[in-house]
Amino acid sequence: MQNDLDPITTAAVYFSNGRNLESYRDVQGIDFQNELYRDALMHSNNISVSGGTAKTRYSVSASALGQGGVIINSGFSRYQGRVTLDQELNSKVKIGINANYSSINITGTTPSSSTSQINASTNLMYSVWGYRPVSGSNADLLNELFDPEIDETVNYRFNPISSVNNEYRKNVNNSIIANAYVDYAITSKLKLRVTGGLNNNQNRSESFNNTLTRSGSPFGPLGASGVNGGIAYRQVNNWVNENTLTYNNNFNKNHSLNVLLGATLQGIDATGYGYTAVAVPNESLGINGLDEGTPRTITSNATGSTLASGLARVNYNYKSRYLFTATVRADGSSKFRDDNKWSVFTSGAFAWRMSDEPFMKNLKFINDAKLRISYGETGNNRIGDFSTYSTFIIEPMAAYAFNNSIVKGIIPMAIGNPGLKWETTATTNIGYDLSLFKDRIQFTFDAYRKTTFDLLLNASLPTTTGYANAFKNIGKVRNQGLEFTLNTVNIKTKDFTWSSNFNISFNDNKLLGLADNQESLQTPIVWERRYTGVPLYVAKLNNPIAAMYGFVFDGIYQFSDFDQLPDGRYSLRADVVNNGSARTAVQPGDIKYKDLNGDGVVNTLDQTQIGRAYPIHVGGFSNNFNYKNFDLNVFLQWSYGNDIVNANRLVFEGNATGAVGLNQYASYADRWTPNNPSNTLNRVGGQGPAYYSSRVIEDGSYLRLKTVSLGYSLGSAVLKNIKIRSLRAYLSAQNIFTITGYSGPDPEVSVKNSTLTPGFDYSAYPRARTLTFGINATF
Repeated sequence: MQNDLDPITTAAVYFSNGRNLESYRDVQGIDFQNELYRDALMHSNNISVSGGTAKTRYSVSASALGQGGVIINSGFSRYQGRVTLDQELNSKVKIGINANYSSINITGTTPSSSTSQINASTNLMYSVWGYRPVSGSNADLLNELFDPEIDETVNYRFNPISSVNNEYRKNVNNSIIANAYVDYAITSKLKLRVTGGLNNNQNRSESFNNTLTRSGSPFGPLGASGVNGGIAYRQVNNWVNENTLTYNNNFNKNHSLNVLLGATLQGIDATGYGYTAVAVPNESLGINGLDEGTPRTITSNATGSTLASGLARVNYNYKSRYLFTATVRADGSSKFRDDNKWSVFTSGAFAWRMSDEPFMKNLKFINDAKLRISYGETGNNRIGDFSTYSTFIIEPMAAYAFNNSIVKGIIPMAIGNPGLKWETTATTNIGYDLSLFKDRIQFTFDAYRKTTFDLLLNASLPTTTGYANAFKNIGKVRNQGLEFTLNTVNIKTKDFTWSSNFNISFNDNKLLGLADNQESLQTPIVWERRYTGVPLYVAKLNNPIAAMYGFVFDGIYQFSDFDQLPDGRYSLRADVVNNGSARTAVQPGDIKYKDLNGDGVVNTLDQTQIGRAYPIHVGGFSNNFNYKNFDLNVFLQWSYGNDIVNANRLVFEGNATGAVGLNQYASYADRWTPNNPSNTLNRVGGQGPAYYSSRVIEDGSYLRLKTVSLGYSLGSAVLKNIKIRSLRAYLSAQNIFTITGYSGPDPEVSVKNSTLTPGFDYSAYPRARTLTFGINATF
């Protein structure tokens, strides 16, 4: 392939000293993916203590989890502690506290790019899959810092294994959540509850690249800045106060009434800062030596917002047979201007337990039957922490010097957001619950329609405004579907029980509204420079909110599509369409697309929907078996009908970037050549323009054996002698095997996941197959 792409360089690198292609036929290449992945150990430990008296109840719990990543030099750890205390002071007053602390530590390089990344070659898997497995000079590619035979300007020149082993990445998130309450019984039927809560979250992200990494080494393609690193810190404080007055009364034996009135206050403030430095002189200090380097960026910000709510709810039931609920809630947010600050949301529900009706009393095989109908509205103010406080940003835009750094001045934000208002979601649901044969069969059905209007979308603006995009309440989306759940006890004897749970969900979404006179919204994916600005997803009115968009792959141009000129060159026949390139540039072996509108040329008018972004249905099937002291759980999950954009194939199954020395998938060995007229894989250099097509759209349906867990519990006679209440040992396996037609590493993938851009796969973190042994003991 390299010889086809660049015969001059290939001859110099591979064919010296009388060697030719046959010289490499039996040479064993290095599997760099195998060098990157590993079997990693994990441990999970949990302990809890609880007890108390008639008036005092307490519990204390702690857990520690450590997990090595399946990628070398990566890992995850989490430490948690929780304390709860409930105290009855007297017959009228009860108080309680609940405090939780957690610390999460994540280390290692992230394979997938950030949303702002426009160069796919900086992704980890690009370097691993693309690094040459074979050298032409017997160079030790596995242990050398860089490939000596590859152009020093490209990212895949640097040894990815060395880089991953030496890149320092650490993200620490510490969180403290504390809540307290006071319950006061004004009367036996009227109670007051006052609660207060605090949530403090601190996040610190650190990175450092020494001379053994691709971005810190002077030999690396990204190493022009030398040894470098950065620190980013963010602290978010949330507080909430809720006050509710509840009236409960049962009267005339058949009637039950519950009335709740409440008011809540909530606030959030967030601060953050960060900086990066380059040309760090003493790399042995690591992250602690950044202050000796040259500052590259300094950022700082502060935001905040407040929310106030008032609510009222009434619950009434008659004989537990007819149940009614009505709720009204008013929310006010500082994220909006005064005229749009407040919004009111209502909901109501009715349930009829028909199994209690006289006409069903004689149906002894029915244990419970209930019909449910509900309608509800909720609001959303998710436009970020735009606030009543000042927000400022400091960036490296030459303005003035501050501690030898270049910063940008403080820019106050406007209070509130002009023109914006609450996003509203209205949901209607009809459900039915049925239990039969002494609860041996339980069935639940739900049909729902959820419509979101005044949807906050980042809308395109006229060029005359000077801005490309801004948030506007322009969207309207409808989701509707069906959900079924079936629980059965298949066998139940003295020693053996088998029960099953089956669930399946169908959802259909449709875009009902955009900005004025806007029929569709196109969304490109930011992942590779060559595809910048090329639309991949489209949302059209009265269609799903996201669909894959592009050209229809029509095979490969063959010799029969051309006229051969006297000088041996090939000219595309007049009755054969081009592929978006100039007709004179199209050659045998090039990729081919369909001319959908029949105008004789392939251009943007021939783009169409090429993939379904969302599944037709998803579901799960779980089985539980118990035989004496043994228990076994087997769980399968699936997704059906969704497609995936396998962008990996654009780079590694056709080399769309035209990179020299970039390794490819083994499947590309079957590419088009004059002696191998493939109709599925283009020739080297025959990828044509930077288009998305149905060639890389694959069926993402799968059936996965998600979990199998086998446990054994010691009998009571044995436990009594060792003074243990219960003791269970178990062995569990996850992600055991997957049945799928998807050619990528994992069909359950979406690295650019959002409502508008689902199902995109490029350089994703691998899903681990996990085997766990554990013991649960209660004393």
